[in-house]
Amino acid sequence: MGPCVRRDDSRIHGDTVNTDTLQNLQGTIALAGAGKMGGAMLTGWLAGGLNAKRVVVIDPQPSAEISALPAQGIRLNPKNAGTVDTLVVAVKPQTFREAGPALNSFVGANTLVVSIMAGTTIAALEEVCGGMVVRAMPNTPAAIGRGITVAVPAKNVSAAQRATADALLRATGSVEWVEDEGLMDAVTAVSGSGPAYVFLLAEELARAGVEAGLPAELATKLARETVAGSGELLHRSELASATLRQNVTSPGGTTAAALEVLMGKDGLQPLMIRAIAAATKRSKELAK
Repeated sequence: MGPCVRRDDSRIHGDTVNTDTLQNLQGTIALAGAGKMGGAMLTGWLAGGLNAKRVVVIDPQPSAEISALPAQGIRLNPKNAGTVDTLVVAVKPQTFREAGPALNSFVGANTLVVSIMAGTTIAALEEVCGGMVVRAMPNTPAAIGRGITVAVPAKNVSAAQRATADALLRATGSVEWVEDEGLMDAVTAVSGSGPAYVFLLAEELARAGVEAGLPAELATKLARETVAGSGELLHRSELASATLRQNVTSPGGTTAAALEVLMGKDGLQPLMIRAIAAATKRSKELAK
């Protein structure tokens, strides 16, 4: 029998989140920053049925793709947008405070502010932007609709605003909600930075294949397809990652020989613990 397929839902403290659909979202949504992550979110919104006429995009240097969007009804860099119902902040964290006055001009007393900036706290967002803040941490697979985002709301965010934020964030993948903002540094270290660790695995797997005698092109293809295929199997299966690993490992076989190295005292586990600790520490240092 084949692997069970996981049902895609999101839970808060064991309860299913009641989400709005993009088609049902009301009011004006402003996106500040349409770079790689902001652009991926915008693409997901439009593909999911969000009315383009509800969207305002603020980007001082829009790409050719973004510059073409007014033909679909999106307002790009309007002079007088006024306050909006929802502001999604996707600017670079280091430019956030500089952009603060411009961002604040979009925010009314009841505006929902959704930030996807790494290391920028709810307190900083409330200080600079005002509004009702949701802090979120997506990751780069959002570009293909396979990201995962963790979000934490300020205490004054209503259930309806949380549902709006969930719908906007879910356009690029799955969403998990937490109530403790202190978890966001570890979230950043695990899932925010995590794609780089996976890409490094593919890189080093290919390099090791070359060392073992494979042609570089073949080693690279084998590594890429193995990592991609294994990730897809992990995504589709309800089995724990440890079980999937064990299913590949025959006692005394080649996989077992490799895992003796990877799971030894100087192997992957202590290395990954140190890596995540370093990224978590740096996230705390960058917090504004």
